[in-house]
Amino acid sequence: MKRPALTLKDLGEDEIVRRLTRQLPLSGRTLVGAGDDCAVLGNGPAHQLFKTDCVTEHIHFLPETPPQKIGWKALCRCISDIAAMGGLPTEAVITIAAPKSTPWARLSGIYAGLRRASQRYGVGLVGGETSSLPEGTPLFISVAMLGSVEPRRLVLRSGGRPGHAVMVTGVLGGSIHGWHLNFLPRLHEARWLTQHFKPSAMMDLSDGPAQDLPRLATASQCGFELYPTHLPRRRATVSTRTRMMRAPLGAKMAANTWPERTTPRKWPHSSNRSS
Repeated sequence: MKRPALTLKDLGEDEIVRRLTRQLPLSGRTLVGAGDDCAVLGNGPAHQLFKTDCVTEHIHFLPETPPQKIGWKALCRCISDIAAMGGLPTEAVITIAAPKSTPWARLSGIYAGLRRASQRYGVGLVGGETSSLPEGTPLFISVAMLGSVEPRRLVLRSGGRPGHAVMVTGVLGGSIHGWHLNFLPRLHEARWLTQHFKPSAMMDLSDGPAQDLPRLATASQCGFELYPTHLPRRRATVSTRTRMMRAPLGAKMAANTWPERTTPRKWPHSSNRSS
């Protein structure tokens, strides 16, 4: 009997990425390739960061989602990844594809959200591409972003070690209630950390600790122990351990590890921020 063809669902996201990215050809200036929040390229005194991400209708947002929030989220996802490397975003190009029946007001609203995020975080929108899709096909937006980071402030996922504490910035949870559409990239927090107390590892938590914490541990070649009752989370978030670990929490923030005995105490950013 012929075995059924292997599908993407059978593999899962992490295995798909692992298979697609192994033995990729790299340029001579590639310092860090696939496997971290951004690629890192040698670029003189400062390293260049390179990131791409996309948001797709029915997966990352709904047809009734306000267009400006879609644009905000699309750009901020990449900004959050730049922050997780300790860097600053510089420029981005935007690709958007939609059916021809899409109302112009929706498209212009998405770009209004993109502009608002770019102005807040100092990102130049320097071009992009538009394409039409067959009717009934979900709209999607793809963002490719450049950033820069001083070599001394670059932080990867792979620096965690046994005995280090794992911490998060901000509050987890609430994706189902729409928090993921309004999140604030932890750009200033990450820059403060790399200036005053450089973490051994950092990463963005776009998929929640259930998925992203194992990725951090895998990159650092160590395990982890999680205390669910210690996680800072919104009141609306489920509290049981099983559901906490299975459900993506929807927060966009950096995860930081450092030796527990030297945890920084003078944190200038409020822990009561709403996103």
